[in-house]
This record gives sequence, structure tokens and C-alpha cells, in this order.
Amino acid sequence: MRTALALLLAGATLLCGCASLAPAACPAGQSHGRTAQLFFGRDIGDQVGVSDADFARFVDEELTPRFPDGLTILDAAGQWRSKAGPIVREPSKVVILALPGRTGGEDRLEAVRAAYKARFSQEAVMIVTQPVCLGF
Repeated sequence: MRTALALLLAGATLLCGCASLAPAACPAGQSHGRTAQLFFGRDIGDQVGVSDADFARFVDEELTPRFPDGLTILDAAGQWRSKAGPIVREPSKVVILALPGRTGGEDRLEAVRAAYKARFSQEAVMIVTQPVCLGF
């Protein structure tokens, strides 16, 4: 009986460790939201094929209409492993978006990623999303 009770308590403890915690309250003047970071490679083949003008046009035609409230663009140097196996190093652009609410916008983010891959013959556009507290 003692062994069964000990096993039951141990199992309950393990299961409680898997429970998700409620998000912490945001400070006054802020609300729950998310950030999305999109990583855009600029090489096409072995050449820098996405110029600053090309990227600016992409922002004007694809990003701004979907996210008119604003965004931040950073220049970066990235590296990643291609499907063929080698490490690829290339100049990149990182776009940071602040998204209100805990959900929503996934379809717009995916549309931007798909548009960039199609327009500039890219294998991938990485995305990172994180829960945050937002205040403006």
C-alpha cells in the first residue's frame, strides 16, 4: 500500500511539473502581446541578389500592407545549414514586429515568408516568436 501511494504521489508530482503556468501580469500601461522576428537572407545562389532597393520594395509591397502599425528592420550577417548540407553565410535583414494579443497574425506572417521565398528564390525565411508585454 505504501509503495502504491508513493508511486501515485510521484506520478502526480511529475504531472504537475508539466502543467503550463499562467502568464505573469504585465506592468501598468502594458498588455500581453508577442514579438515576431523574421530573418531574410539576401543571397540568390552565390551572389547578393536582394539589393537594398529590392528589399525596400518588398517591405512596401508585402510587409507594410500586412503590418501597417510599424516594424523595425536591422542589417545582419547570418549563417545557416542548407538542405544540401553546407553552412551558408550571407548578409541578412531582420524584421521585428510587435503584435498585440497572445494569438493572431500567423496567416499574415506566413504570407510574408511565402512571398519572400517565391520572389527571391529563397529556401527558407526563419521566424522566431516570443510572448512579451507591450506598451506604446
